[in-house]
Amino acid sequence: MIFSQSNPDAAVLVIIGLFGAIMGSFFNMLIYRVPRGLSILGPSSFCPNCTKSLPLWANVPILSYLLLRGKCAHCKHPIPLRYLLVEVITVVTYVLLYYRNIEYGIIQWFIEAIFVSLLIVVTFTDLETYLIPDIFSIGGLITGLVVSPWNRVVTVMDVFLGVLIGGGVLFLIAYGYQKVRGVEGMGGGDVKLLAMIGAFTGWKGAVMALFISAFTGAIAGLVIIGVKQSKKGAKKITSDNIQGQTALSTMIPYGPFLAFGGLIALIWSSAFWNWYISAF
Repeated sequence: MIFSQSNPDAAVLVIIGLFGAIMGSFFNMLIYRVPRGLSILGPSSFCPNCTKSLPLWANVPILSYLLLRGKCAHCKHPIPLRYLLVEVITVVTYVLLYYRNIEYGIIQWFIEAIFVSLLIVVTFTDLETYLIPDIFSIGGLITGLVVSPWNRVVTVMDVFLGVLIGGGVLFLIAYGYQKVRGVEGMGGGDVKLLAMIGAFTGWKGAVMALFISAFTGAIAGLVIIGVKQSKKGAKKITSDNIQGQTALSTMIPYGPFLAFGGLIALIWSSAFWNWYISAF
C-alpha cells in the first residue's frame, strides 16, 4: 500500500503535526550536537553564534523561525535555513505516514516514523558535517531489528536479509573501489546506513535504495563537476575530467542519496517488486 484511501480524522492529523514539529526541533538539536560531541541533555537551546540561551518564545518550532525572520533573538545573526526545513519536513512526513498507515494502525505508523526520522537526521547531519554517527546508523539498525516482528510491511527474515545484503553489498563496493583506485570512495557510515535501511525495508528495499542512491548520486556528481568545469571556463565534461576527480564522497556526502533511496523504497518498494515480478 502506498497511501490509504480512507479519510483520516482532522484532529488526529493536527496532533500528529504538532508532534512532528516538536520532534523536528529535537532533531535539529541532534544534528548540531551529536557530531560535535555535545550533550543532548543540556544546556538548553542556544544560539551557535553568540551561545546565549534562547527564551521559550524564541524556541517554538517553525513559528519562532518565521517570526524572527531566521535570526537569533539576541545577536540577530542568521539562523541556518536547515532548522526550518527539518521541522517542516518532519511535520509533513509524519502526517503523510499517518495517512498512509490508517489501515495498518498506529504501530506501523510509529515504526515508519522512527525510520523516516532517522533518514531526516542522517541526511542533514551528513550534509553539514560529512559524518553519519553510529548512534543513528547502528542504533537505527538495532531498532529496526527489534521492531521487525511488528513490522507489517516486511517479514523478520526479509529484515535480516536486508541488513546482511544491504551492508554487505555496499561494503564490497566500497572495499573494491578502494583497492582499485587507491582512495576511499565511500565511508563506513554509508555502509552502516544501508544496513539500517535494510532493517526497516527488507532486502528488496535495501537493493532498491542502493540503485536509486547510485543513480541520483551519479547525476549530482556530474552536475557538480559540470559547475566546477564551467567556472574554470571548460567547454564540456570529458571522461578525463571525471577520472581526474576524487571519489564522489569527497565532493558531496552520499548519505542523503541513500536516505532518499530508503524513503522511496519504503513507499514504493512493494509496488515496484510486485510489478517487476508480474512483468518479467
